Amino acid sequence: MAKTKNSDSIVIKGARVNNLKDISLEIPRGKFVVITGLSGSGKSSLAYDTLYAEGQRRFAESLSSYARQFLGRMSKPDVDLVEGIPPAVAIEQKVNIRNPRSTVATNTEIFDYVRLLFARIGRCHSPVSGKEVTLYDNSAVVGKILEKGGVAYILSDIGWDGRDDKVELLLSLKQQGYTRLFGDGSVRRIEEIMQMGDNCPSGLWLLVDRVKLPKGGVSSGHGRAAGDAATESGNSDEDRSRLLASVQDAFDRGTGTVGVWDGENLETFTNRLEADGIVFTKPDEYLFSFNSPIGACPVCGGLGKTDGISESLVVPDKSLSIYDGALAPFRGEKMGWFRELMCRNGYRYGLDVFKPFCTLSDKEKEIVWKGVKAGSEDESIVGLDEFFRWVETQRYKIQYKYMLSRFTGRATCPECGGSRLRKEALWVRIGGKNIREVLAMTVSQASRWFAGLKLNDYEQSVAGKAIGEILDRLHCLEDVGLPYLTLDRASNSLSGGESQRISLVSALGSCLVGSLYILDEPSIGLHSRDTQRLITILQRLRDLGNTVVVVEHDEEIMRAADQIIDLGPGAGKDGGRVVFQGDMKDILKKKDFGESLTLRYLCGDMARFKRRKAVPAHFLTIEGAREHNLKNIDVRIPLECLSVVCGVSGSGKSTLTGDILYPALKRHLEQAGPIPGTHRRLSGDLGLVSEVEYVDQSPIGRSTRSNAVTYLKIYDDIRKLLSEQQYAKISGYTPSTFSFNQEGGRCPECQGEGVIRIPMQFMSDVTMVCEQCGGKRFKADVLQVRYREKNVDDILDMSIDEAIAFFGQKEGPYEKSIVEKLGYIADVGLGYIKLGQSSSTLSGGESQRIKLAYYLSKGAQEKKKIMFIFDEPTSGLHFKDVETLLHCFDTLVKMGHSVLVVEHNTDVIRAADWIIDLGPDAGDKGGEVVYAGAPENCAEDTFTGRCLHGKL
Repeated sequence: MAKTKNSDSIVIKGARVNNLKDISLEIPRGKFVVITGLSGSGKSSLAYDTLYAEGQRRFAESLSSYARQFLGRMSKPDVDLVEGIPPAVAIEQKVNIRNPRSTVATNTEIFDYVRLLFARIGRCHSPVSGKEVTLYDNSAVVGKILEKGGVAYILSDIGWDGRDDKVELLLSLKQQGYTRLFGDGSVRRIEEIMQMGDNCPSGLWLLVDRVKLPKGGVSSGHGRAAGDAATESGNSDEDRSRLLASVQDAFDRGTGTVGVWDGENLETFTNRLEADGIVFTKPDEYLFSFNSPIGACPVCGGLGKTDGISESLVVPDKSLSIYDGALAPFRGEKMGWFRELMCRNGYRYGLDVFKPFCTLSDKEKEIVWKGVKAGSEDESIVGLDEFFRWVETQRYKIQYKYMLSRFTGRATCPECGGSRLRKEALWVRIGGKNIREVLAMTVSQASRWFAGLKLNDYEQSVAGKAIGEILDRLHCLEDVGLPYLTLDRASNSLSGGESQRISLVSALGSCLVGSLYILDEPSIGLHSRDTQRLITILQRLRDLGNTVVVVEHDEEIMRAADQIIDLGPGAGKDGGRVVFQGDMKDILKKKDFGESLTLRYLCGDMARFKRRKAVPAHFLTIEGAREHNLKNIDVRIPLECLSVVCGVSGSGKSTLTGDILYPALKRHLEQAGPIPGTHRRLSGDLGLVSEVEYVDQSPIGRSTRSNAVTYLKIYDDIRKLLSEQQYAKISGYTPSTFSFNQEGGRCPECQGEGVIRIPMQFMSDVTMVCEQCGGKRFKADVLQVRYREKNVDDILDMSIDEAIAFFGQKEGPYEKSIVEKLGYIADVGLGYIKLGQSSSTLSGGESQRIKLAYYLSKGAQEKKKIMFIFDEPTSGLHFKDVETLLHCFDTLVKMGHSVLVVEHNTDVIRAADWIIDLGPDAGDKGGEVVYAGAPENCAEDTFTGRCLHGKL
């Protein structure tokens, strides 16, 4: 294959993957490149299915013969030539981590450096007295001797008082060359001690050496033998090593304690971690790892949770006080006396039973759980732990067995308190904090703490580099807009955008050079305030010598890119062509935008959605919201209009909508559902809402066989239509024959998926087309059934737009129903997806819009007042797609529904009838309502107001 002339570019020729139209282009290496275009225009096909797939395939070719035996079955990208491609790394927005042990700190390698710090410079403290437990090595003892200067006797604790074999010990010491013991401030010969017999003194130490040093320790010296006179010498390396040898000898000969007598005082040093009757484990990095059996809590195995009494079940409504019945087990007549006992005696021990449970201090909560034992029963408080131990003894009775199961769930481990580590690890501290307290900090808190950590010269020399690595990663996490995450936050609880940005930080920490990084919309979930920080991170990755290719729709990121590649002009079969390639200078010079919608939006040539400027008349009110970082706020949410909850990442938007409003409203409407977050109550015009729907970006189906037409029940009509064809009737086929979820008509080899997945131990699973059915999902006989010359595989291979045109040519009842439902999918801008496209291949934004299509169809059929809550619906949407989405929201509002959107996109915010801006910042600096009202009145001194300024 001939080499290209331009070695500084990735050359792609004849790319035909999915809807790509045999395109050819050059992507400059070492640059920051954005691939954009309408949803379905071919961006992911170019970036992931062509570039990354080819890079992965070439990497696999370098692996072992075991790996290469599968390569003949791997599908190569449908492309004529890809040349100059460096090693490729894909950072997607999907949360692929399911390991419950994975955290923000482990993903970014911060945890590894923190463990190293605690192992090297951590100081052990006694859990009894709280005092520091000091361990001295030879160098430390010698340093103390040199620092003090003067005459010093180096002594070894030989455990004299506890020994029964004193005579044998003395003879042994004499044979080894030692001649003197020390006690009561004086030196005595071994022969003298032996002559005393039973009258020998107590508390004797072995005299190992005597040294005489100048005051201040400028020089050092020591006598050679224990019986020799002390000598003085210069501070030579030879003398220092002899002094080290003497101290080592003193440690070895005795019980591990060395004494140094200066003529007046005896100072002791031990090489054992021991205090208050406890022998402590010498710290190493495995002691601080919950993934190691050495450091993991023995009860929960390093998971932090066990099956036990769950606080969330025991206290379902934390806004209630103990007096008002916050403790669910103590409600009712039979168990009510436990609550009465607690209320009657709580004041004696500082327990305020009239405060909301969520505001109780840790000490008060400990009283609730542990109880208080006093002199008489009337003065005691029976804690929850004791109560459930009693219930356990009564579980042979059905009512108590039911009670126990009712309050049992995944609870914080009682042994480690959720730290995941064994208690010995928590006795080690740096700067007054143990590793659990450090990992419980947010990114911004940890950054300040590590930067302000005061270390001595030795600690700085040992830990300086590790602290530098930690601070670099913490600063990167702040720069990508994640200062509010705690370091111990579980990875599987992160959103797709958060997960991708953490992977980006890990990529920076790896310091790879000359690689190709492909990112899928890293701006998802990011407020406009933080976008510039993200751009800086991407540019840093480029400046390291890497090629950064980003699939993106954000305007700021496009303007900052070295080059923009716009695919289009439309979606699906109307896309797949390069309609523009260049930088912003080229765009600004261009007067003819051609087929590029992106250029027209960037240059202001396209009109944006015009808001209705409706004035809300009805509201729901969340009173006293205190979940997570919300600051006891009251929030009014308008009904029968479009409202947007905005604010910087981590300000409390998802907590307010997903953790409080949705479950509280669902429980109000259905008297069941998830437990809402802490708040006082939900009030307002509740009668104007008959149903609530939370629409997020989770997949539309659990099975890889699920797709858009099964989700909207369109496939039921298609199956019925096929079963009524002549060949199907003759063969006895029913609608279930055409189901790929049931045995009968589907391919038995691939179970109706069309592909076979081969597990690979060393890399991602390999997916190959099923050889038995050729990817058609059904048996050959079933494929003989045709409707207007199209079999079931042909129909499933159509796009939504093609299917509307195909079924719209007839007026039958099934055809009419199919076209009507498919129209809702087309209305949300998904006319390009195929009917049989697996839900696993859909992006989060596409899945969310399919749900929107379902609710549009549902809203048209049912005369209900539905409250729709959308979580960042613009993810993956082009400017044009955002306009389509806003028209769909407008349709829902005109139907009489209420639409509440959690969003950062300024086009959506400015189109809203009402915005609720949370902040002013993230984490503990957020959780307040900084503005509520029409978008045009939002003050410019807020982050959202600054972003809106000039766009209204």
